[in-house]
Amino acid sequence: MRFNLLGPLEIVADNGRAATLSTPKVCQVLALLLIRPNEIVSVGALVEELWADHPPRSAVTTLQTYVYHARRIFAQQELVRPDRELLVTRPPGYLVDVTEDEVDAAVFTRLTRRGRTLLDDGRLEEASRVLREALDLWRGAALANVSAGTVLRGQITHLEELKIRAIELRIEAEQRLGRHRELIPELRALVCAYPLNEWFHAQLITALNRSGRRAEALQAYHDLRRILDEELGVLPTPEVQQLQLELLNIGHLPLPADRDRAGVELSSSPS
Repeated sequence: MRFNLLGPLEIVADNGRAATLSTPKVCQVLALLLIRPNEIVSVGALVEELWADHPPRSAVTTLQTYVYHARRIFAQQELVRPDRELLVTRPPGYLVDVTEDEVDAAVFTRLTRRGRTLLDDGRLEEASRVLREALDLWRGAALANVSAGTVLRGQITHLEELKIRAIELRIEAEQRLGRHRELIPELRALVCAYPLNEWFHAQLITALNRSGRRAEALQAYHDLRRILDEELGVLPTPEVQQLQLELLNIGHLPLPADRDRAGVELSSSPS
């Protein structure tokens, strides 16, 4: 079976049939357990997720009912073999007993780590391929159809940051492979989606200039400067300002990765 979290929550049986989950609180419990596979999630964390600072007196009993309904869904829809215990009670809480390949978020994390290792080893084509494979697992916003509480929102934010990091790593691989023109449309979309991410802006400036589009590279810098001034009242980082000076003075940029392969990036990014 497969649990898909990188988009709407989706449970797919071995025969390819998707499960129907109609109870919001059951979805919330399953989502929190699945986003931390094979890890015990305490009753306290689950209660906090479901009711925040205002749990009812019957919170623990109600939680047990949600777990019971989840198990019944697995059985009634024949999502698991009768001899397999998927949702396990284990003090001080519960866990979902799955293999890594059964949860798309776990597969994504593994592939991203692999891609980063390949990039560090200079195996750029392989790194690009593996990172694309990781990013192709995303079908939209993580757990888009689940009403998340504070605990789950933190986990979703972590996944979204990992996604940004995987995008950064793949772009670095393709920049170093010389695919500047091919990256421009994607980079333009990324600076629209993440207007305050200076790293994406820096890559767009670099790609435009390396493609012989110096005037557009300068315009991209001025667009970033305007956004930062209007939104935050700050200037671009010194590293990004240096890109503008290099454009004005020499018109051709070294790749950011070439300048400092040791890992000082143009803006902070999730590790």
